[in-house]
Amino acid sequence: MRKIYHRIIQISGNVITIEAENVANGELAEVRSDRGVSLAQVIRLNHNRVSLQVFAGSRGISTDSEVRFLGRPMRVSASEALLGRIFTGNGSPRDNGPQLSDNMIDIGGPPVNPANRIIPRNMIRTGVPMIDVFNTLVESQKLPIFSVAGESYNQLLARIAMQAEVDVIVLGGMGLKYDDYLYFKNTLDDHGALSRTVMFIHTAADPTVECLLVPDMALAAAEYFATEHNKRVLVLLSDMTNFCDSLKEIAITMEQIPSNRGYPGDLYSQLAARYEKAVDFEDAGSITILAVTTMPGDDVTHPVPDNTGYITEGQFYLVHGRIEPFGSLSRLKQQVNDKTRADHRTLMDTMIRLYAEYKEALEKQSMGFRMSDWDQKLLKYGEMFEDRMMDLSVNIPLEEALDLGWKTLSECFEPAETGIKSEMVRSFWPKAESAE
Repeated sequence: MRKIYHRIIQISGNVITIEAENVANGELAEVRSDRGVSLAQVIRLNHNRVSLQVFAGSRGISTDSEVRFLGRPMRVSASEALLGRIFTGNGSPRDNGPQLSDNMIDIGGPPVNPANRIIPRNMIRTGVPMIDVFNTLVESQKLPIFSVAGESYNQLLARIAMQAEVDVIVLGGMGLKYDDYLYFKNTLDDHGALSRTVMFIHTAADPTVECLLVPDMALAAAEYFATEHNKRVLVLLSDMTNFCDSLKEIAITMEQIPSNRGYPGDLYSQLAARYEKAVDFEDAGSITILAVTTMPGDDVTHPVPDNTGYITEGQFYLVHGRIEPFGSLSRLKQQVNDKTRADHRTLMDTMIRLYAEYKEALEKQSMGFRMSDWDQKLLKYGEMFEDRMMDLSVNIPLEEALDLGWKTLSECFEPAETGIKSEMVRSFWPKAESAE
């Protein structure tokens, strides 16, 4: 029987402080007050002073309320019954389904030992040309989607969840508007993807501490499916900036010395502890992480995207509803581009180079310079590239996207104008369009 404490020495916002012994950081406790029993989590230890964040808030809690520690951290059920279910940040059912209690496992464990990892080698097909062709997503990769508030990043995540060639989708929502939560739920349900999806959703109206639990809940579930069932798991997180803002809010409540822009000094470690859960096992499955990071004021030097960039293996830049080709980067794409089709890398490099020249031609046009025949070809090409490749409504397999790329080049240029090697032109240039 765990000891019950009857004296709360401080109540600050939703954080209570007591004096207790043999308590671990992250441990759960029950706080009994006139309002009933509330769940709380240890967020700080200072000798025998223990600070707990109360999930439901501190209203109704007095200095003589009872606190009983449970001797364990937050847990999630490791079972196939998770599939098709929707939970809150603390693991309670949000879909009115039954509470799961089988095979409970602790969340927030350490990342996998690097010695047990293998070099990433498999592509994850998404049906999005700007990803599959130009910035390939690779199994066990960790990639953020850098964007600004109001962009269609949640719509992009929902599309990837529907189309990605993986076994299990784990979706973690942090600080979501209720409309966004319903959009995820209804979209995945309508397209038959909900049956292979587990959702942990924290809305803006839910307790702050639950926001901090969402990534750990999602990753614990992902580790279960990857290790116990050899599944290829894709973890989608939105929005990690809300997660960091929750860290900041609690740090301020705890009167911690702030770092850059008020964020806690361990922001990098907090982010790395989650992102480093991405892994590919030799004899089991894999975990791939794709996480939205909104940039306040579109400022990439903001502490959240700045720290994220040091941890992850590239990024997708979502601008005006499109994945921007110049700001986006997948550092692991070279691991798989040579294994897809022989023309993949050549076509990718050529199309991006010509699109960069199109941007220069646009600038010349806007400044009133005389446009050459080459500039006119570039303008035609750029518009077709944006419609056929950058439009996120396009959903085609990689091979069709590559063929469409060759078709676009042939409709705008002569083979010699592209700078592509002759043997590659002979093999892949559309025959009917080729100038003999």
